[in-house]
Amino acid sequence: MHESEKPSAEARSQYDLRLEARRATLAQSEKRHNTLGFLRTVTVVAAAVILYLAWGENPVLADWWLLGPFVVFLWLGSRLHRLMNEQARVGRAIAFYERGIARLEGRWAGNGETGTRFADEHHLYGLDLDLFGNESLFQLLSSARTRMGEDTLAAWLLAPAPPEAIEARQKAVVELAPKLDLREDLAVLGEDARVGVHPEALAAWGEREPLLKPSPFRIVAWLLSVLGVAALFAGMTYLVAAMGFLSLPETTVSLLRAYFLFMLIVLALVLWRFKKTTDRIMAEVDEAARDLALLSGVVRRLEAEQFSSPRLREVRSQLDTEGKPPSRRLAQLTRLIDLADSRGNAFMAILGPLLLWDLHLSYALEDWRQVSGPAMRRWLNAVGEIEALSSFAGYYYEHPNDIFPEFTADSPCFEGEALCHPLLADNVVVPNDVSLGKDMRVLVISGSNMSGKSTLLRTVGVNAALAQAGAPVRARRLRLSHVSLGASIRVQDSLQAGASRFYAEITRLRQIMEKAATDPPVLFLIDEFLHGTNSHDRRIGAEAIVKGLVERGAVGLVTTHDLALAHIADSLEAHGRNVHFEDHLEDGKMTFDYRMRPGIVEKSNAIALMRSVGLEI
Repeated sequence: MHESEKPSAEARSQYDLRLEARRATLAQSEKRHNTLGFLRTVTVVAAAVILYLAWGENPVLADWWLLGPFVVFLWLGSRLHRLMNEQARVGRAIAFYERGIARLEGRWAGNGETGTRFADEHHLYGLDLDLFGNESLFQLLSSARTRMGEDTLAAWLLAPAPPEAIEARQKAVVELAPKLDLREDLAVLGEDARVGVHPEALAAWGEREPLLKPSPFRIVAWLLSVLGVAALFAGMTYLVAAMGFLSLPETTVSLLRAYFLFMLIVLALVLWRFKKTTDRIMAEVDEAARDLALLSGVVRRLEAEQFSSPRLREVRSQLDTEGKPPSRRLAQLTRLIDLADSRGNAFMAILGPLLLWDLHLSYALEDWRQVSGPAMRRWLNAVGEIEALSSFAGYYYEHPNDIFPEFTADSPCFEGEALCHPLLADNVVVPNDVSLGKDMRVLVISGSNMSGKSTLLRTVGVNAALAQAGAPVRARRLRLSHVSLGASIRVQDSLQAGASRFYAEITRLRQIMEKAATDPPVLFLIDEFLHGTNSHDRRIGAEAIVKGLVERGAVGLVTTHDLALAHIADSLEAHGRNVHFEDHLEDGKMTFDYRMRPGIVEKSNAIALMRSVGLEI
């Protein structure tokens, strides 16, 4: 086992302790839940007894005695509701630590988000390197509980970051790794936001053009509201006078009646004029408020955390709007939403139109959105980045012997010592060294089936993707320059597109060639070069493609079963080298040591494998 493969004893100890504590908390909560449930049953029985004693043939209690059980029943219901929410949160914390232990024990495959929505068959390496799907790198890494976090993590794995961004992320990961409380809270708080929050819709709401723009009419609206209150008093006075409870001159009564009716017409016309606009504002903010309520717990938790690394401090500052933390902004919106909800009660249904309540609320909501709305995208991006960094930090916490790569301006460069694939189990992983640069551009890898050729390509690719995302890598040492990845490992035919595997492969090779013509240099990983054509065409085509890539400044690895392709390394002179993997037949069983050796493989296991499955060869 490679030294860096050993899981963290500290992580296991902390996970076990915290899991035991959360399970104990849940057990106590369930006991309280059972007790409260029993008390509610007792309360119902007590109410039934009181009802019998109050309404029976010989009543001995007054009806108001029922008020006691009724109040107690409502109080117990609110306590049960809070207790159920607490149990849900504790349950999420338990799941968080159970997933952590499963990762440490190598049982993570099949558990967690797969990220399949990010899989793109046209991407130059996403599918080839098993970045997404079941038993994928994303499933291993992701602890994100919001869509923003998942989106950010996927984006980082799919595109290399600039060197300065990588360095900043590395420092952030180191700081976040021991912050287990924060990572637990994000996992617990983010569960609702993951399902309920629609990031793009929320950001678009915050950034859309105002429906009610500042204008002098807003002052007129306030004046009309004052006149509306006066009209209310005028109407009440008119009714009192008309009923004979107040003696007023007939002229005054007529004026009060006329003023009241006039203002009703004016206010109704104003409300009708703005009805479509105010209805839209109210509907949109109602939907946005639900998303923000789900997100607010995550945002408030991040707001309360103190960071020291530059990137985390910068991301934390992105939460503030005009120097105010999001909790204050969200509190303002909550108050406005409460006022909007008040429109449903009978009192406001009568008074609201006279006050132009909907119009003033719409103006206030648009004011809030214009000030705080543009911050929505920043809030969402900040949450996404913190969660993506936390995913890397959790991985680093669980694998503290993994290292951060060293980046160099000496391009192209990929020098890895004791490289291992992070998805392989501890008891099977075998380290290998790979060195590519200006002098040694291409390794041509030969070997038998199942000997480790394709795994080595994926090992190089996955570690390069992790390195350029800002994550730690599974190696003793990795030094590399900024590179673009291009892989042709898992290219398949397509019935829908009418494309054969060979056509799909040469299309991918053309894409890699086009990418190699741009900056930065390409690190190419090509498995079973031109497998779908004859030996003659394969030899000519493979040599031309590799030479073309090298001429464009690319470096990479090529695997083949066809030993005739080994001449590619010779044709590159000092820029190419042949390496191979071996197999051994012991007692009729094929064994592999998965170690890369110099030179061309001298034997094949194809016939032995065919015989091992019962074919007569």
